[in-house]
Amino acid sequence: MSAFSPQERRAAASLSVVYITRMMGLFLLLPVLSILAQDLRGATPLLMGLAVGIYALFQALLQIPFGLLSDRFGRKPVILAGLGIFVLGSIVAAMADSIWGVIVGRALQGGGAISAVVLALAADLTRDSQRTKIMAVIGASIGLSFIVSIILGPVLMSALDLSGIFYCIALSGVIAAIIVYFVVPEPSGKSKDRNVSLVVAEVPALLLNRELLRIDFGILLLHLLITASFVCIPLRLLELGIVVPFHWKVYLIGALASLLIVIPMIGIVEKKLPVNRMMMISIIGLAVAEILVAFTSGNFWLVCFCLMVFFGFLSVLESVLPSLVSRTAPAALRGTAMGIYSTSQFFGAFLGGVLGGWLVGAVGTVACLILLGVLCLAWLLVARFMQNPPKLGVYRLPIDAAIIREPSLYEKLTGVRGVEEVTIIPSENAAYLKVRRKELDEKILLDLTSNRLQ
Repeated sequence: MSAFSPQERRAAASLSVVYITRMMGLFLLLPVLSILAQDLRGATPLLMGLAVGIYALFQALLQIPFGLLSDRFGRKPVILAGLGIFVLGSIVAAMADSIWGVIVGRALQGGGAISAVVLALAADLTRDSQRTKIMAVIGASIGLSFIVSIILGPVLMSALDLSGIFYCIALSGVIAAIIVYFVVPEPSGKSKDRNVSLVVAEVPALLLNRELLRIDFGILLLHLLITASFVCIPLRLLELGIVVPFHWKVYLIGALASLLIVIPMIGIVEKKLPVNRMMMISIIGLAVAEILVAFTSGNFWLVCFCLMVFFGFLSVLESVLPSLVSRTAPAALRGTAMGIYSTSQFFGAFLGGVLGGWLVGAVGTVACLILLGVLCLAWLLVARFMQNPPKLGVYRLPIDAAIIREPSLYEKLTGVRGVEEVTIIPSENAAYLKVRRKELDEKILLDLTSNRLQ
């Protein structure tokens, strides 16, 4: 595989930083908001949960509209506008003295829904052969953002109040805007890549795909569990006698130790277990983690162990589910399938904030965590019917305009060793293939699509 060009390296690095900044708007407040918001006027557990989750609701609702606006007005202007809305929301939340003011600010933060536009800009700035790689780099930044935010949030909480944290988030948005304006390269022109682009007309068909629905339900439920848990876990740590200055240490040790679960599960076990079986093991592990946190004593190291189990199986599921979307979706609709998946993800985070807040207020932290564990087990009823799709790569193949409509092109492409599925899109002068990469001879494909067929 060829390496990034200098422009592609610059795009990958700068856009990853922008993506991390946006995701920190969701993650940074997870371990602290349910504690700090208690002092706000009118605060109740339900409203605190709403303040956590409403960010994700607006992200879910506005991803597609922002993507369509970027097609019309350009990627960078829309990203800058979204970051401006994000900064405005952060300032509104920082100046609020009531829980409703924070909710309004969080809604505005989520209103700058630029995640899909960032991915589209990444596609514009890279060659076809490098797009899968840059998506992987940016995707990895989400996990990094989560871990950094979970640790950094309690550190900031020890030094700042809630307003100060929101001002820090606003500053991060300003820095991201500066990076977009001065560092991110200008795209030379619009490119269409269905690996990242959403085709609105195809959404209904994908919503009827049972396998994709099971995956979308899984990511919705996973982010519901994550957000609800982090409404509850910080309060549970206080109940166990672990004071705020020590929270970041618990999260850091738990996150680092979770690699003892993540590395074997993904690096070794996946080679021997079907991915759906690994999912079921991870769901059971996550359920056990929720119940362990509920019943643990105040021993510092025991709490770290519980969070190790929680972070470990959470991370495995976060890594498995996106790969299932790629392997299950039709070759030419991967971007649309991922758009639905991302919307489900954000919507799950919204539901989790509301549900977590309501449960903490209604039944307390211990019962809330137990119920979340039971909800994990209910997930098994759906996961047990999931198929184990083959490990196929998604490959975008540019095709010479002179041969794109040749009647025999489809048969010749499907006849190439390693090619499992072909969708030809004449309007893009490209075909989308599902391939067994180890068996694929790319030279034959290029010969077929860059010369007149004989």
